[in-house]
Amino acid sequence: MTIFLHGSLTRSMNPGDIVSVSGIFQATPHHGYRGTTSLLTDVYLEGQYISQLKKQYNKMITTPEISEKIQELAQDRDIYDKLSKSIAPEIYGHEDVKKALLLLLVGGVSKFMGDGMKIRGDLNICLMGDPGVAKSQLLKYISKVAPRGVYTTGRGSSGVGLTASVTRDPVTDEMILEGGALVLADNGICCIDEFDKMEDGDRTAIHEVMEQQTISISKAGITTTLNARTSILAAANPQYGRYNIKKSPTQNINLPAALLSRFDILFLILDKHNVEDDAKLAEHVAHVHQHGKHPEMESDILDVQMIRHYVAEARSKRPVVPPDVSSYMVSSYVQMRQEQADAMANKKAHTYTSARSLLAVIRLSQALARVHLRDEVMRQDVSEALRLLDKCQKKYNVFE
Repeated sequence: MTIFLHGSLTRSMNPGDIVSVSGIFQATPHHGYRGTTSLLTDVYLEGQYISQLKKQYNKMITTPEISEKIQELAQDRDIYDKLSKSIAPEIYGHEDVKKALLLLLVGGVSKFMGDGMKIRGDLNICLMGDPGVAKSQLLKYISKVAPRGVYTTGRGSSGVGLTASVTRDPVTDEMILEGGALVLADNGICCIDEFDKMEDGDRTAIHEVMEQQTISISKAGITTTLNARTSILAAANPQYGRYNIKKSPTQNINLPAALLSRFDILFLILDKHNVEDDAKLAEHVAHVHQHGKHPEMESDILDVQMIRHYVAEARSKRPVVPPDVSSYMVSSYVQMRQEQADAMANKKAHTYTSARSLLAVIRLSQALARVHLRDEVMRQDVSEALRLLDKCQKKYNVFE
């Protein structure tokens, strides 16, 4: 439906915002020959009031009660586990995946160099594995929790649908630039399901976004650069039906290594047969369907609105890395490279550790410090980031 806004209501929202509009429903009368030959008319809404339903982190209104609750939660030593368990509580298991998704919501600290170079702080995560392990459900949950979240599928997304397209305005008849999913998710999270089903030409459009966080457009006489400061959460299925642990991720998922290396974390979720785990999963699913909610857990589950407020407070922090923690990062990275070289020499590795792995450790460590509302990264933050990366790599390097 076409909506007309006037006066102070214009330019009050941005593309990608979810809004509520109140107005007067009216018809556009036709004049001349068209008015005498047809009883059909175009309709529009004369907007009188507009409000944003999901506010961005920096625009969220925090009451004194919520601020007090946030400070109380920050004093809890287990706040990291409590927040991660509150991520999609209806989905059983996947504890480390939920921790990584929490860090994706919080994000690291973006830095701007004096020469104009930018170091991104947003995390990119890819969930790969067997069908039916709740990858799509996790993506949909994150897109709903994030104040600005866009959910799309690779099968129905072309390069134009993901980046931007040039169309003709039906009102002014001028060529205009219309943003795609990645542009609409600026300062938010873009969740792309069926990532492996995208065409090669469409997939290359994401390379620039994942590293430079911009989209360069040169179409129909329009040459410009659009911001796409977004975290990408992707889900991909194996091309052989089920994941073959004897093959590399590139062979299983049919994604180029240059694209996989741009993800900070590559999670492999396998559907393993285990009697005890299968029984717990079945009981959990049956309870959710019977009662319409997740089973009661040991820790309190935070509601979605509280998670948004806590993440907004965490993202306002800009933790720094002290010299001793920086030295620990460097030594750990050198050790990771050496272990990777030894494993590849013995043909016992499917993954490759590059300088991007060090940047991933920095972003994850900063996100962990933000979760605890600290202004400084601590050694245990780096250790947890290394644990998550190490666990992901070990899953890929299992040959039996």
